[in-house]
Amino acid sequence: MTGATRGIGLAVAHRLGAAGAAVGVTGRDPEGVRRAVAALEKSGMRAFGCAGDVADPSQLDTCVREFLREFGRLDILVNNAATNRPYGPLMEADPEDWAAAFATNVEAPLRLVQAAWRAWMREHGGAVVNICTEGTHGVGPNVGAYGTSKAALLHLTRQLAGELAPRVRVNAVSPGLVRTEMARFVWEGAEQRIAEGLPLGRIGEPEDIADAVAWLVSDAARWVTGADLLVDGGTRVRAAAGSTAGYAVHEQLRAAGSP
Repeated sequence: MTGATRGIGLAVAHRLGAAGAAVGVTGRDPEGVRRAVAALEKSGMRAFGCAGDVADPSQLDTCVREFLREFGRLDILVNNAATNRPYGPLMEADPEDWAAAFATNVEAPLRLVQAAWRAWMREHGGAVVNICTEGTHGVGPNVGAYGTSKAALLHLTRQLAGELAPRVRVNAVSPGLVRTEMARFVWEGAEQRIAEGLPLGRIGEPEDIADAVAWLVSDAARWVTGADLLVDGGTRVRAAAGSTAGYAVHEQLRAAGSP
């Protein structure tokens, strides 16, 4: 589980742990990883941490080896770690920052799947879930690098689903606006206005995404692969109906400036 020290990642770790899974936690901040593992263990779950940057290929191999040594198996991989930088118009994006976004949001998930495949899943099977975004089906101000990299991750999900079947199922979950620190600059101060424009009347919670991930990796979804499970409170429904309510998020992005 990458990016598991807070927000969606931590919620997924708790949800899978509550279902009986032993949870491997990764994150860039060693102290954050320690706190996440402690919280999981306090809830009676088995957890193990591996701190490091997913953009570092050697770190990914190290974490896979450590998790296998600790747990003896690696049945589930959730790629959640992401960056929303560079933030701003693409005509002003620094090429190095653009490349760094793809290293974190696209290359790292591929490398982790490769490592998990070689170490365990090729012989034993498994399930992979990539956290994408509802925004891959549209555009918004200042989030071109994030949206483009996540669109690439969504295509990668489908490609891997075709290549790794039938041993490994590969799916995506695409959240709408969720109450996380990463998205705070979007929803803070505008939550009620945004919620009023959504069919389900609220922005998302990390647990909403965690429940979707838990279903996709379970036997209940055993005949599902290459899917993109949209969990957005109806954002796209309103957009498809021609409502202007969906632009509330984009307006807030314009007003917020760089996160």
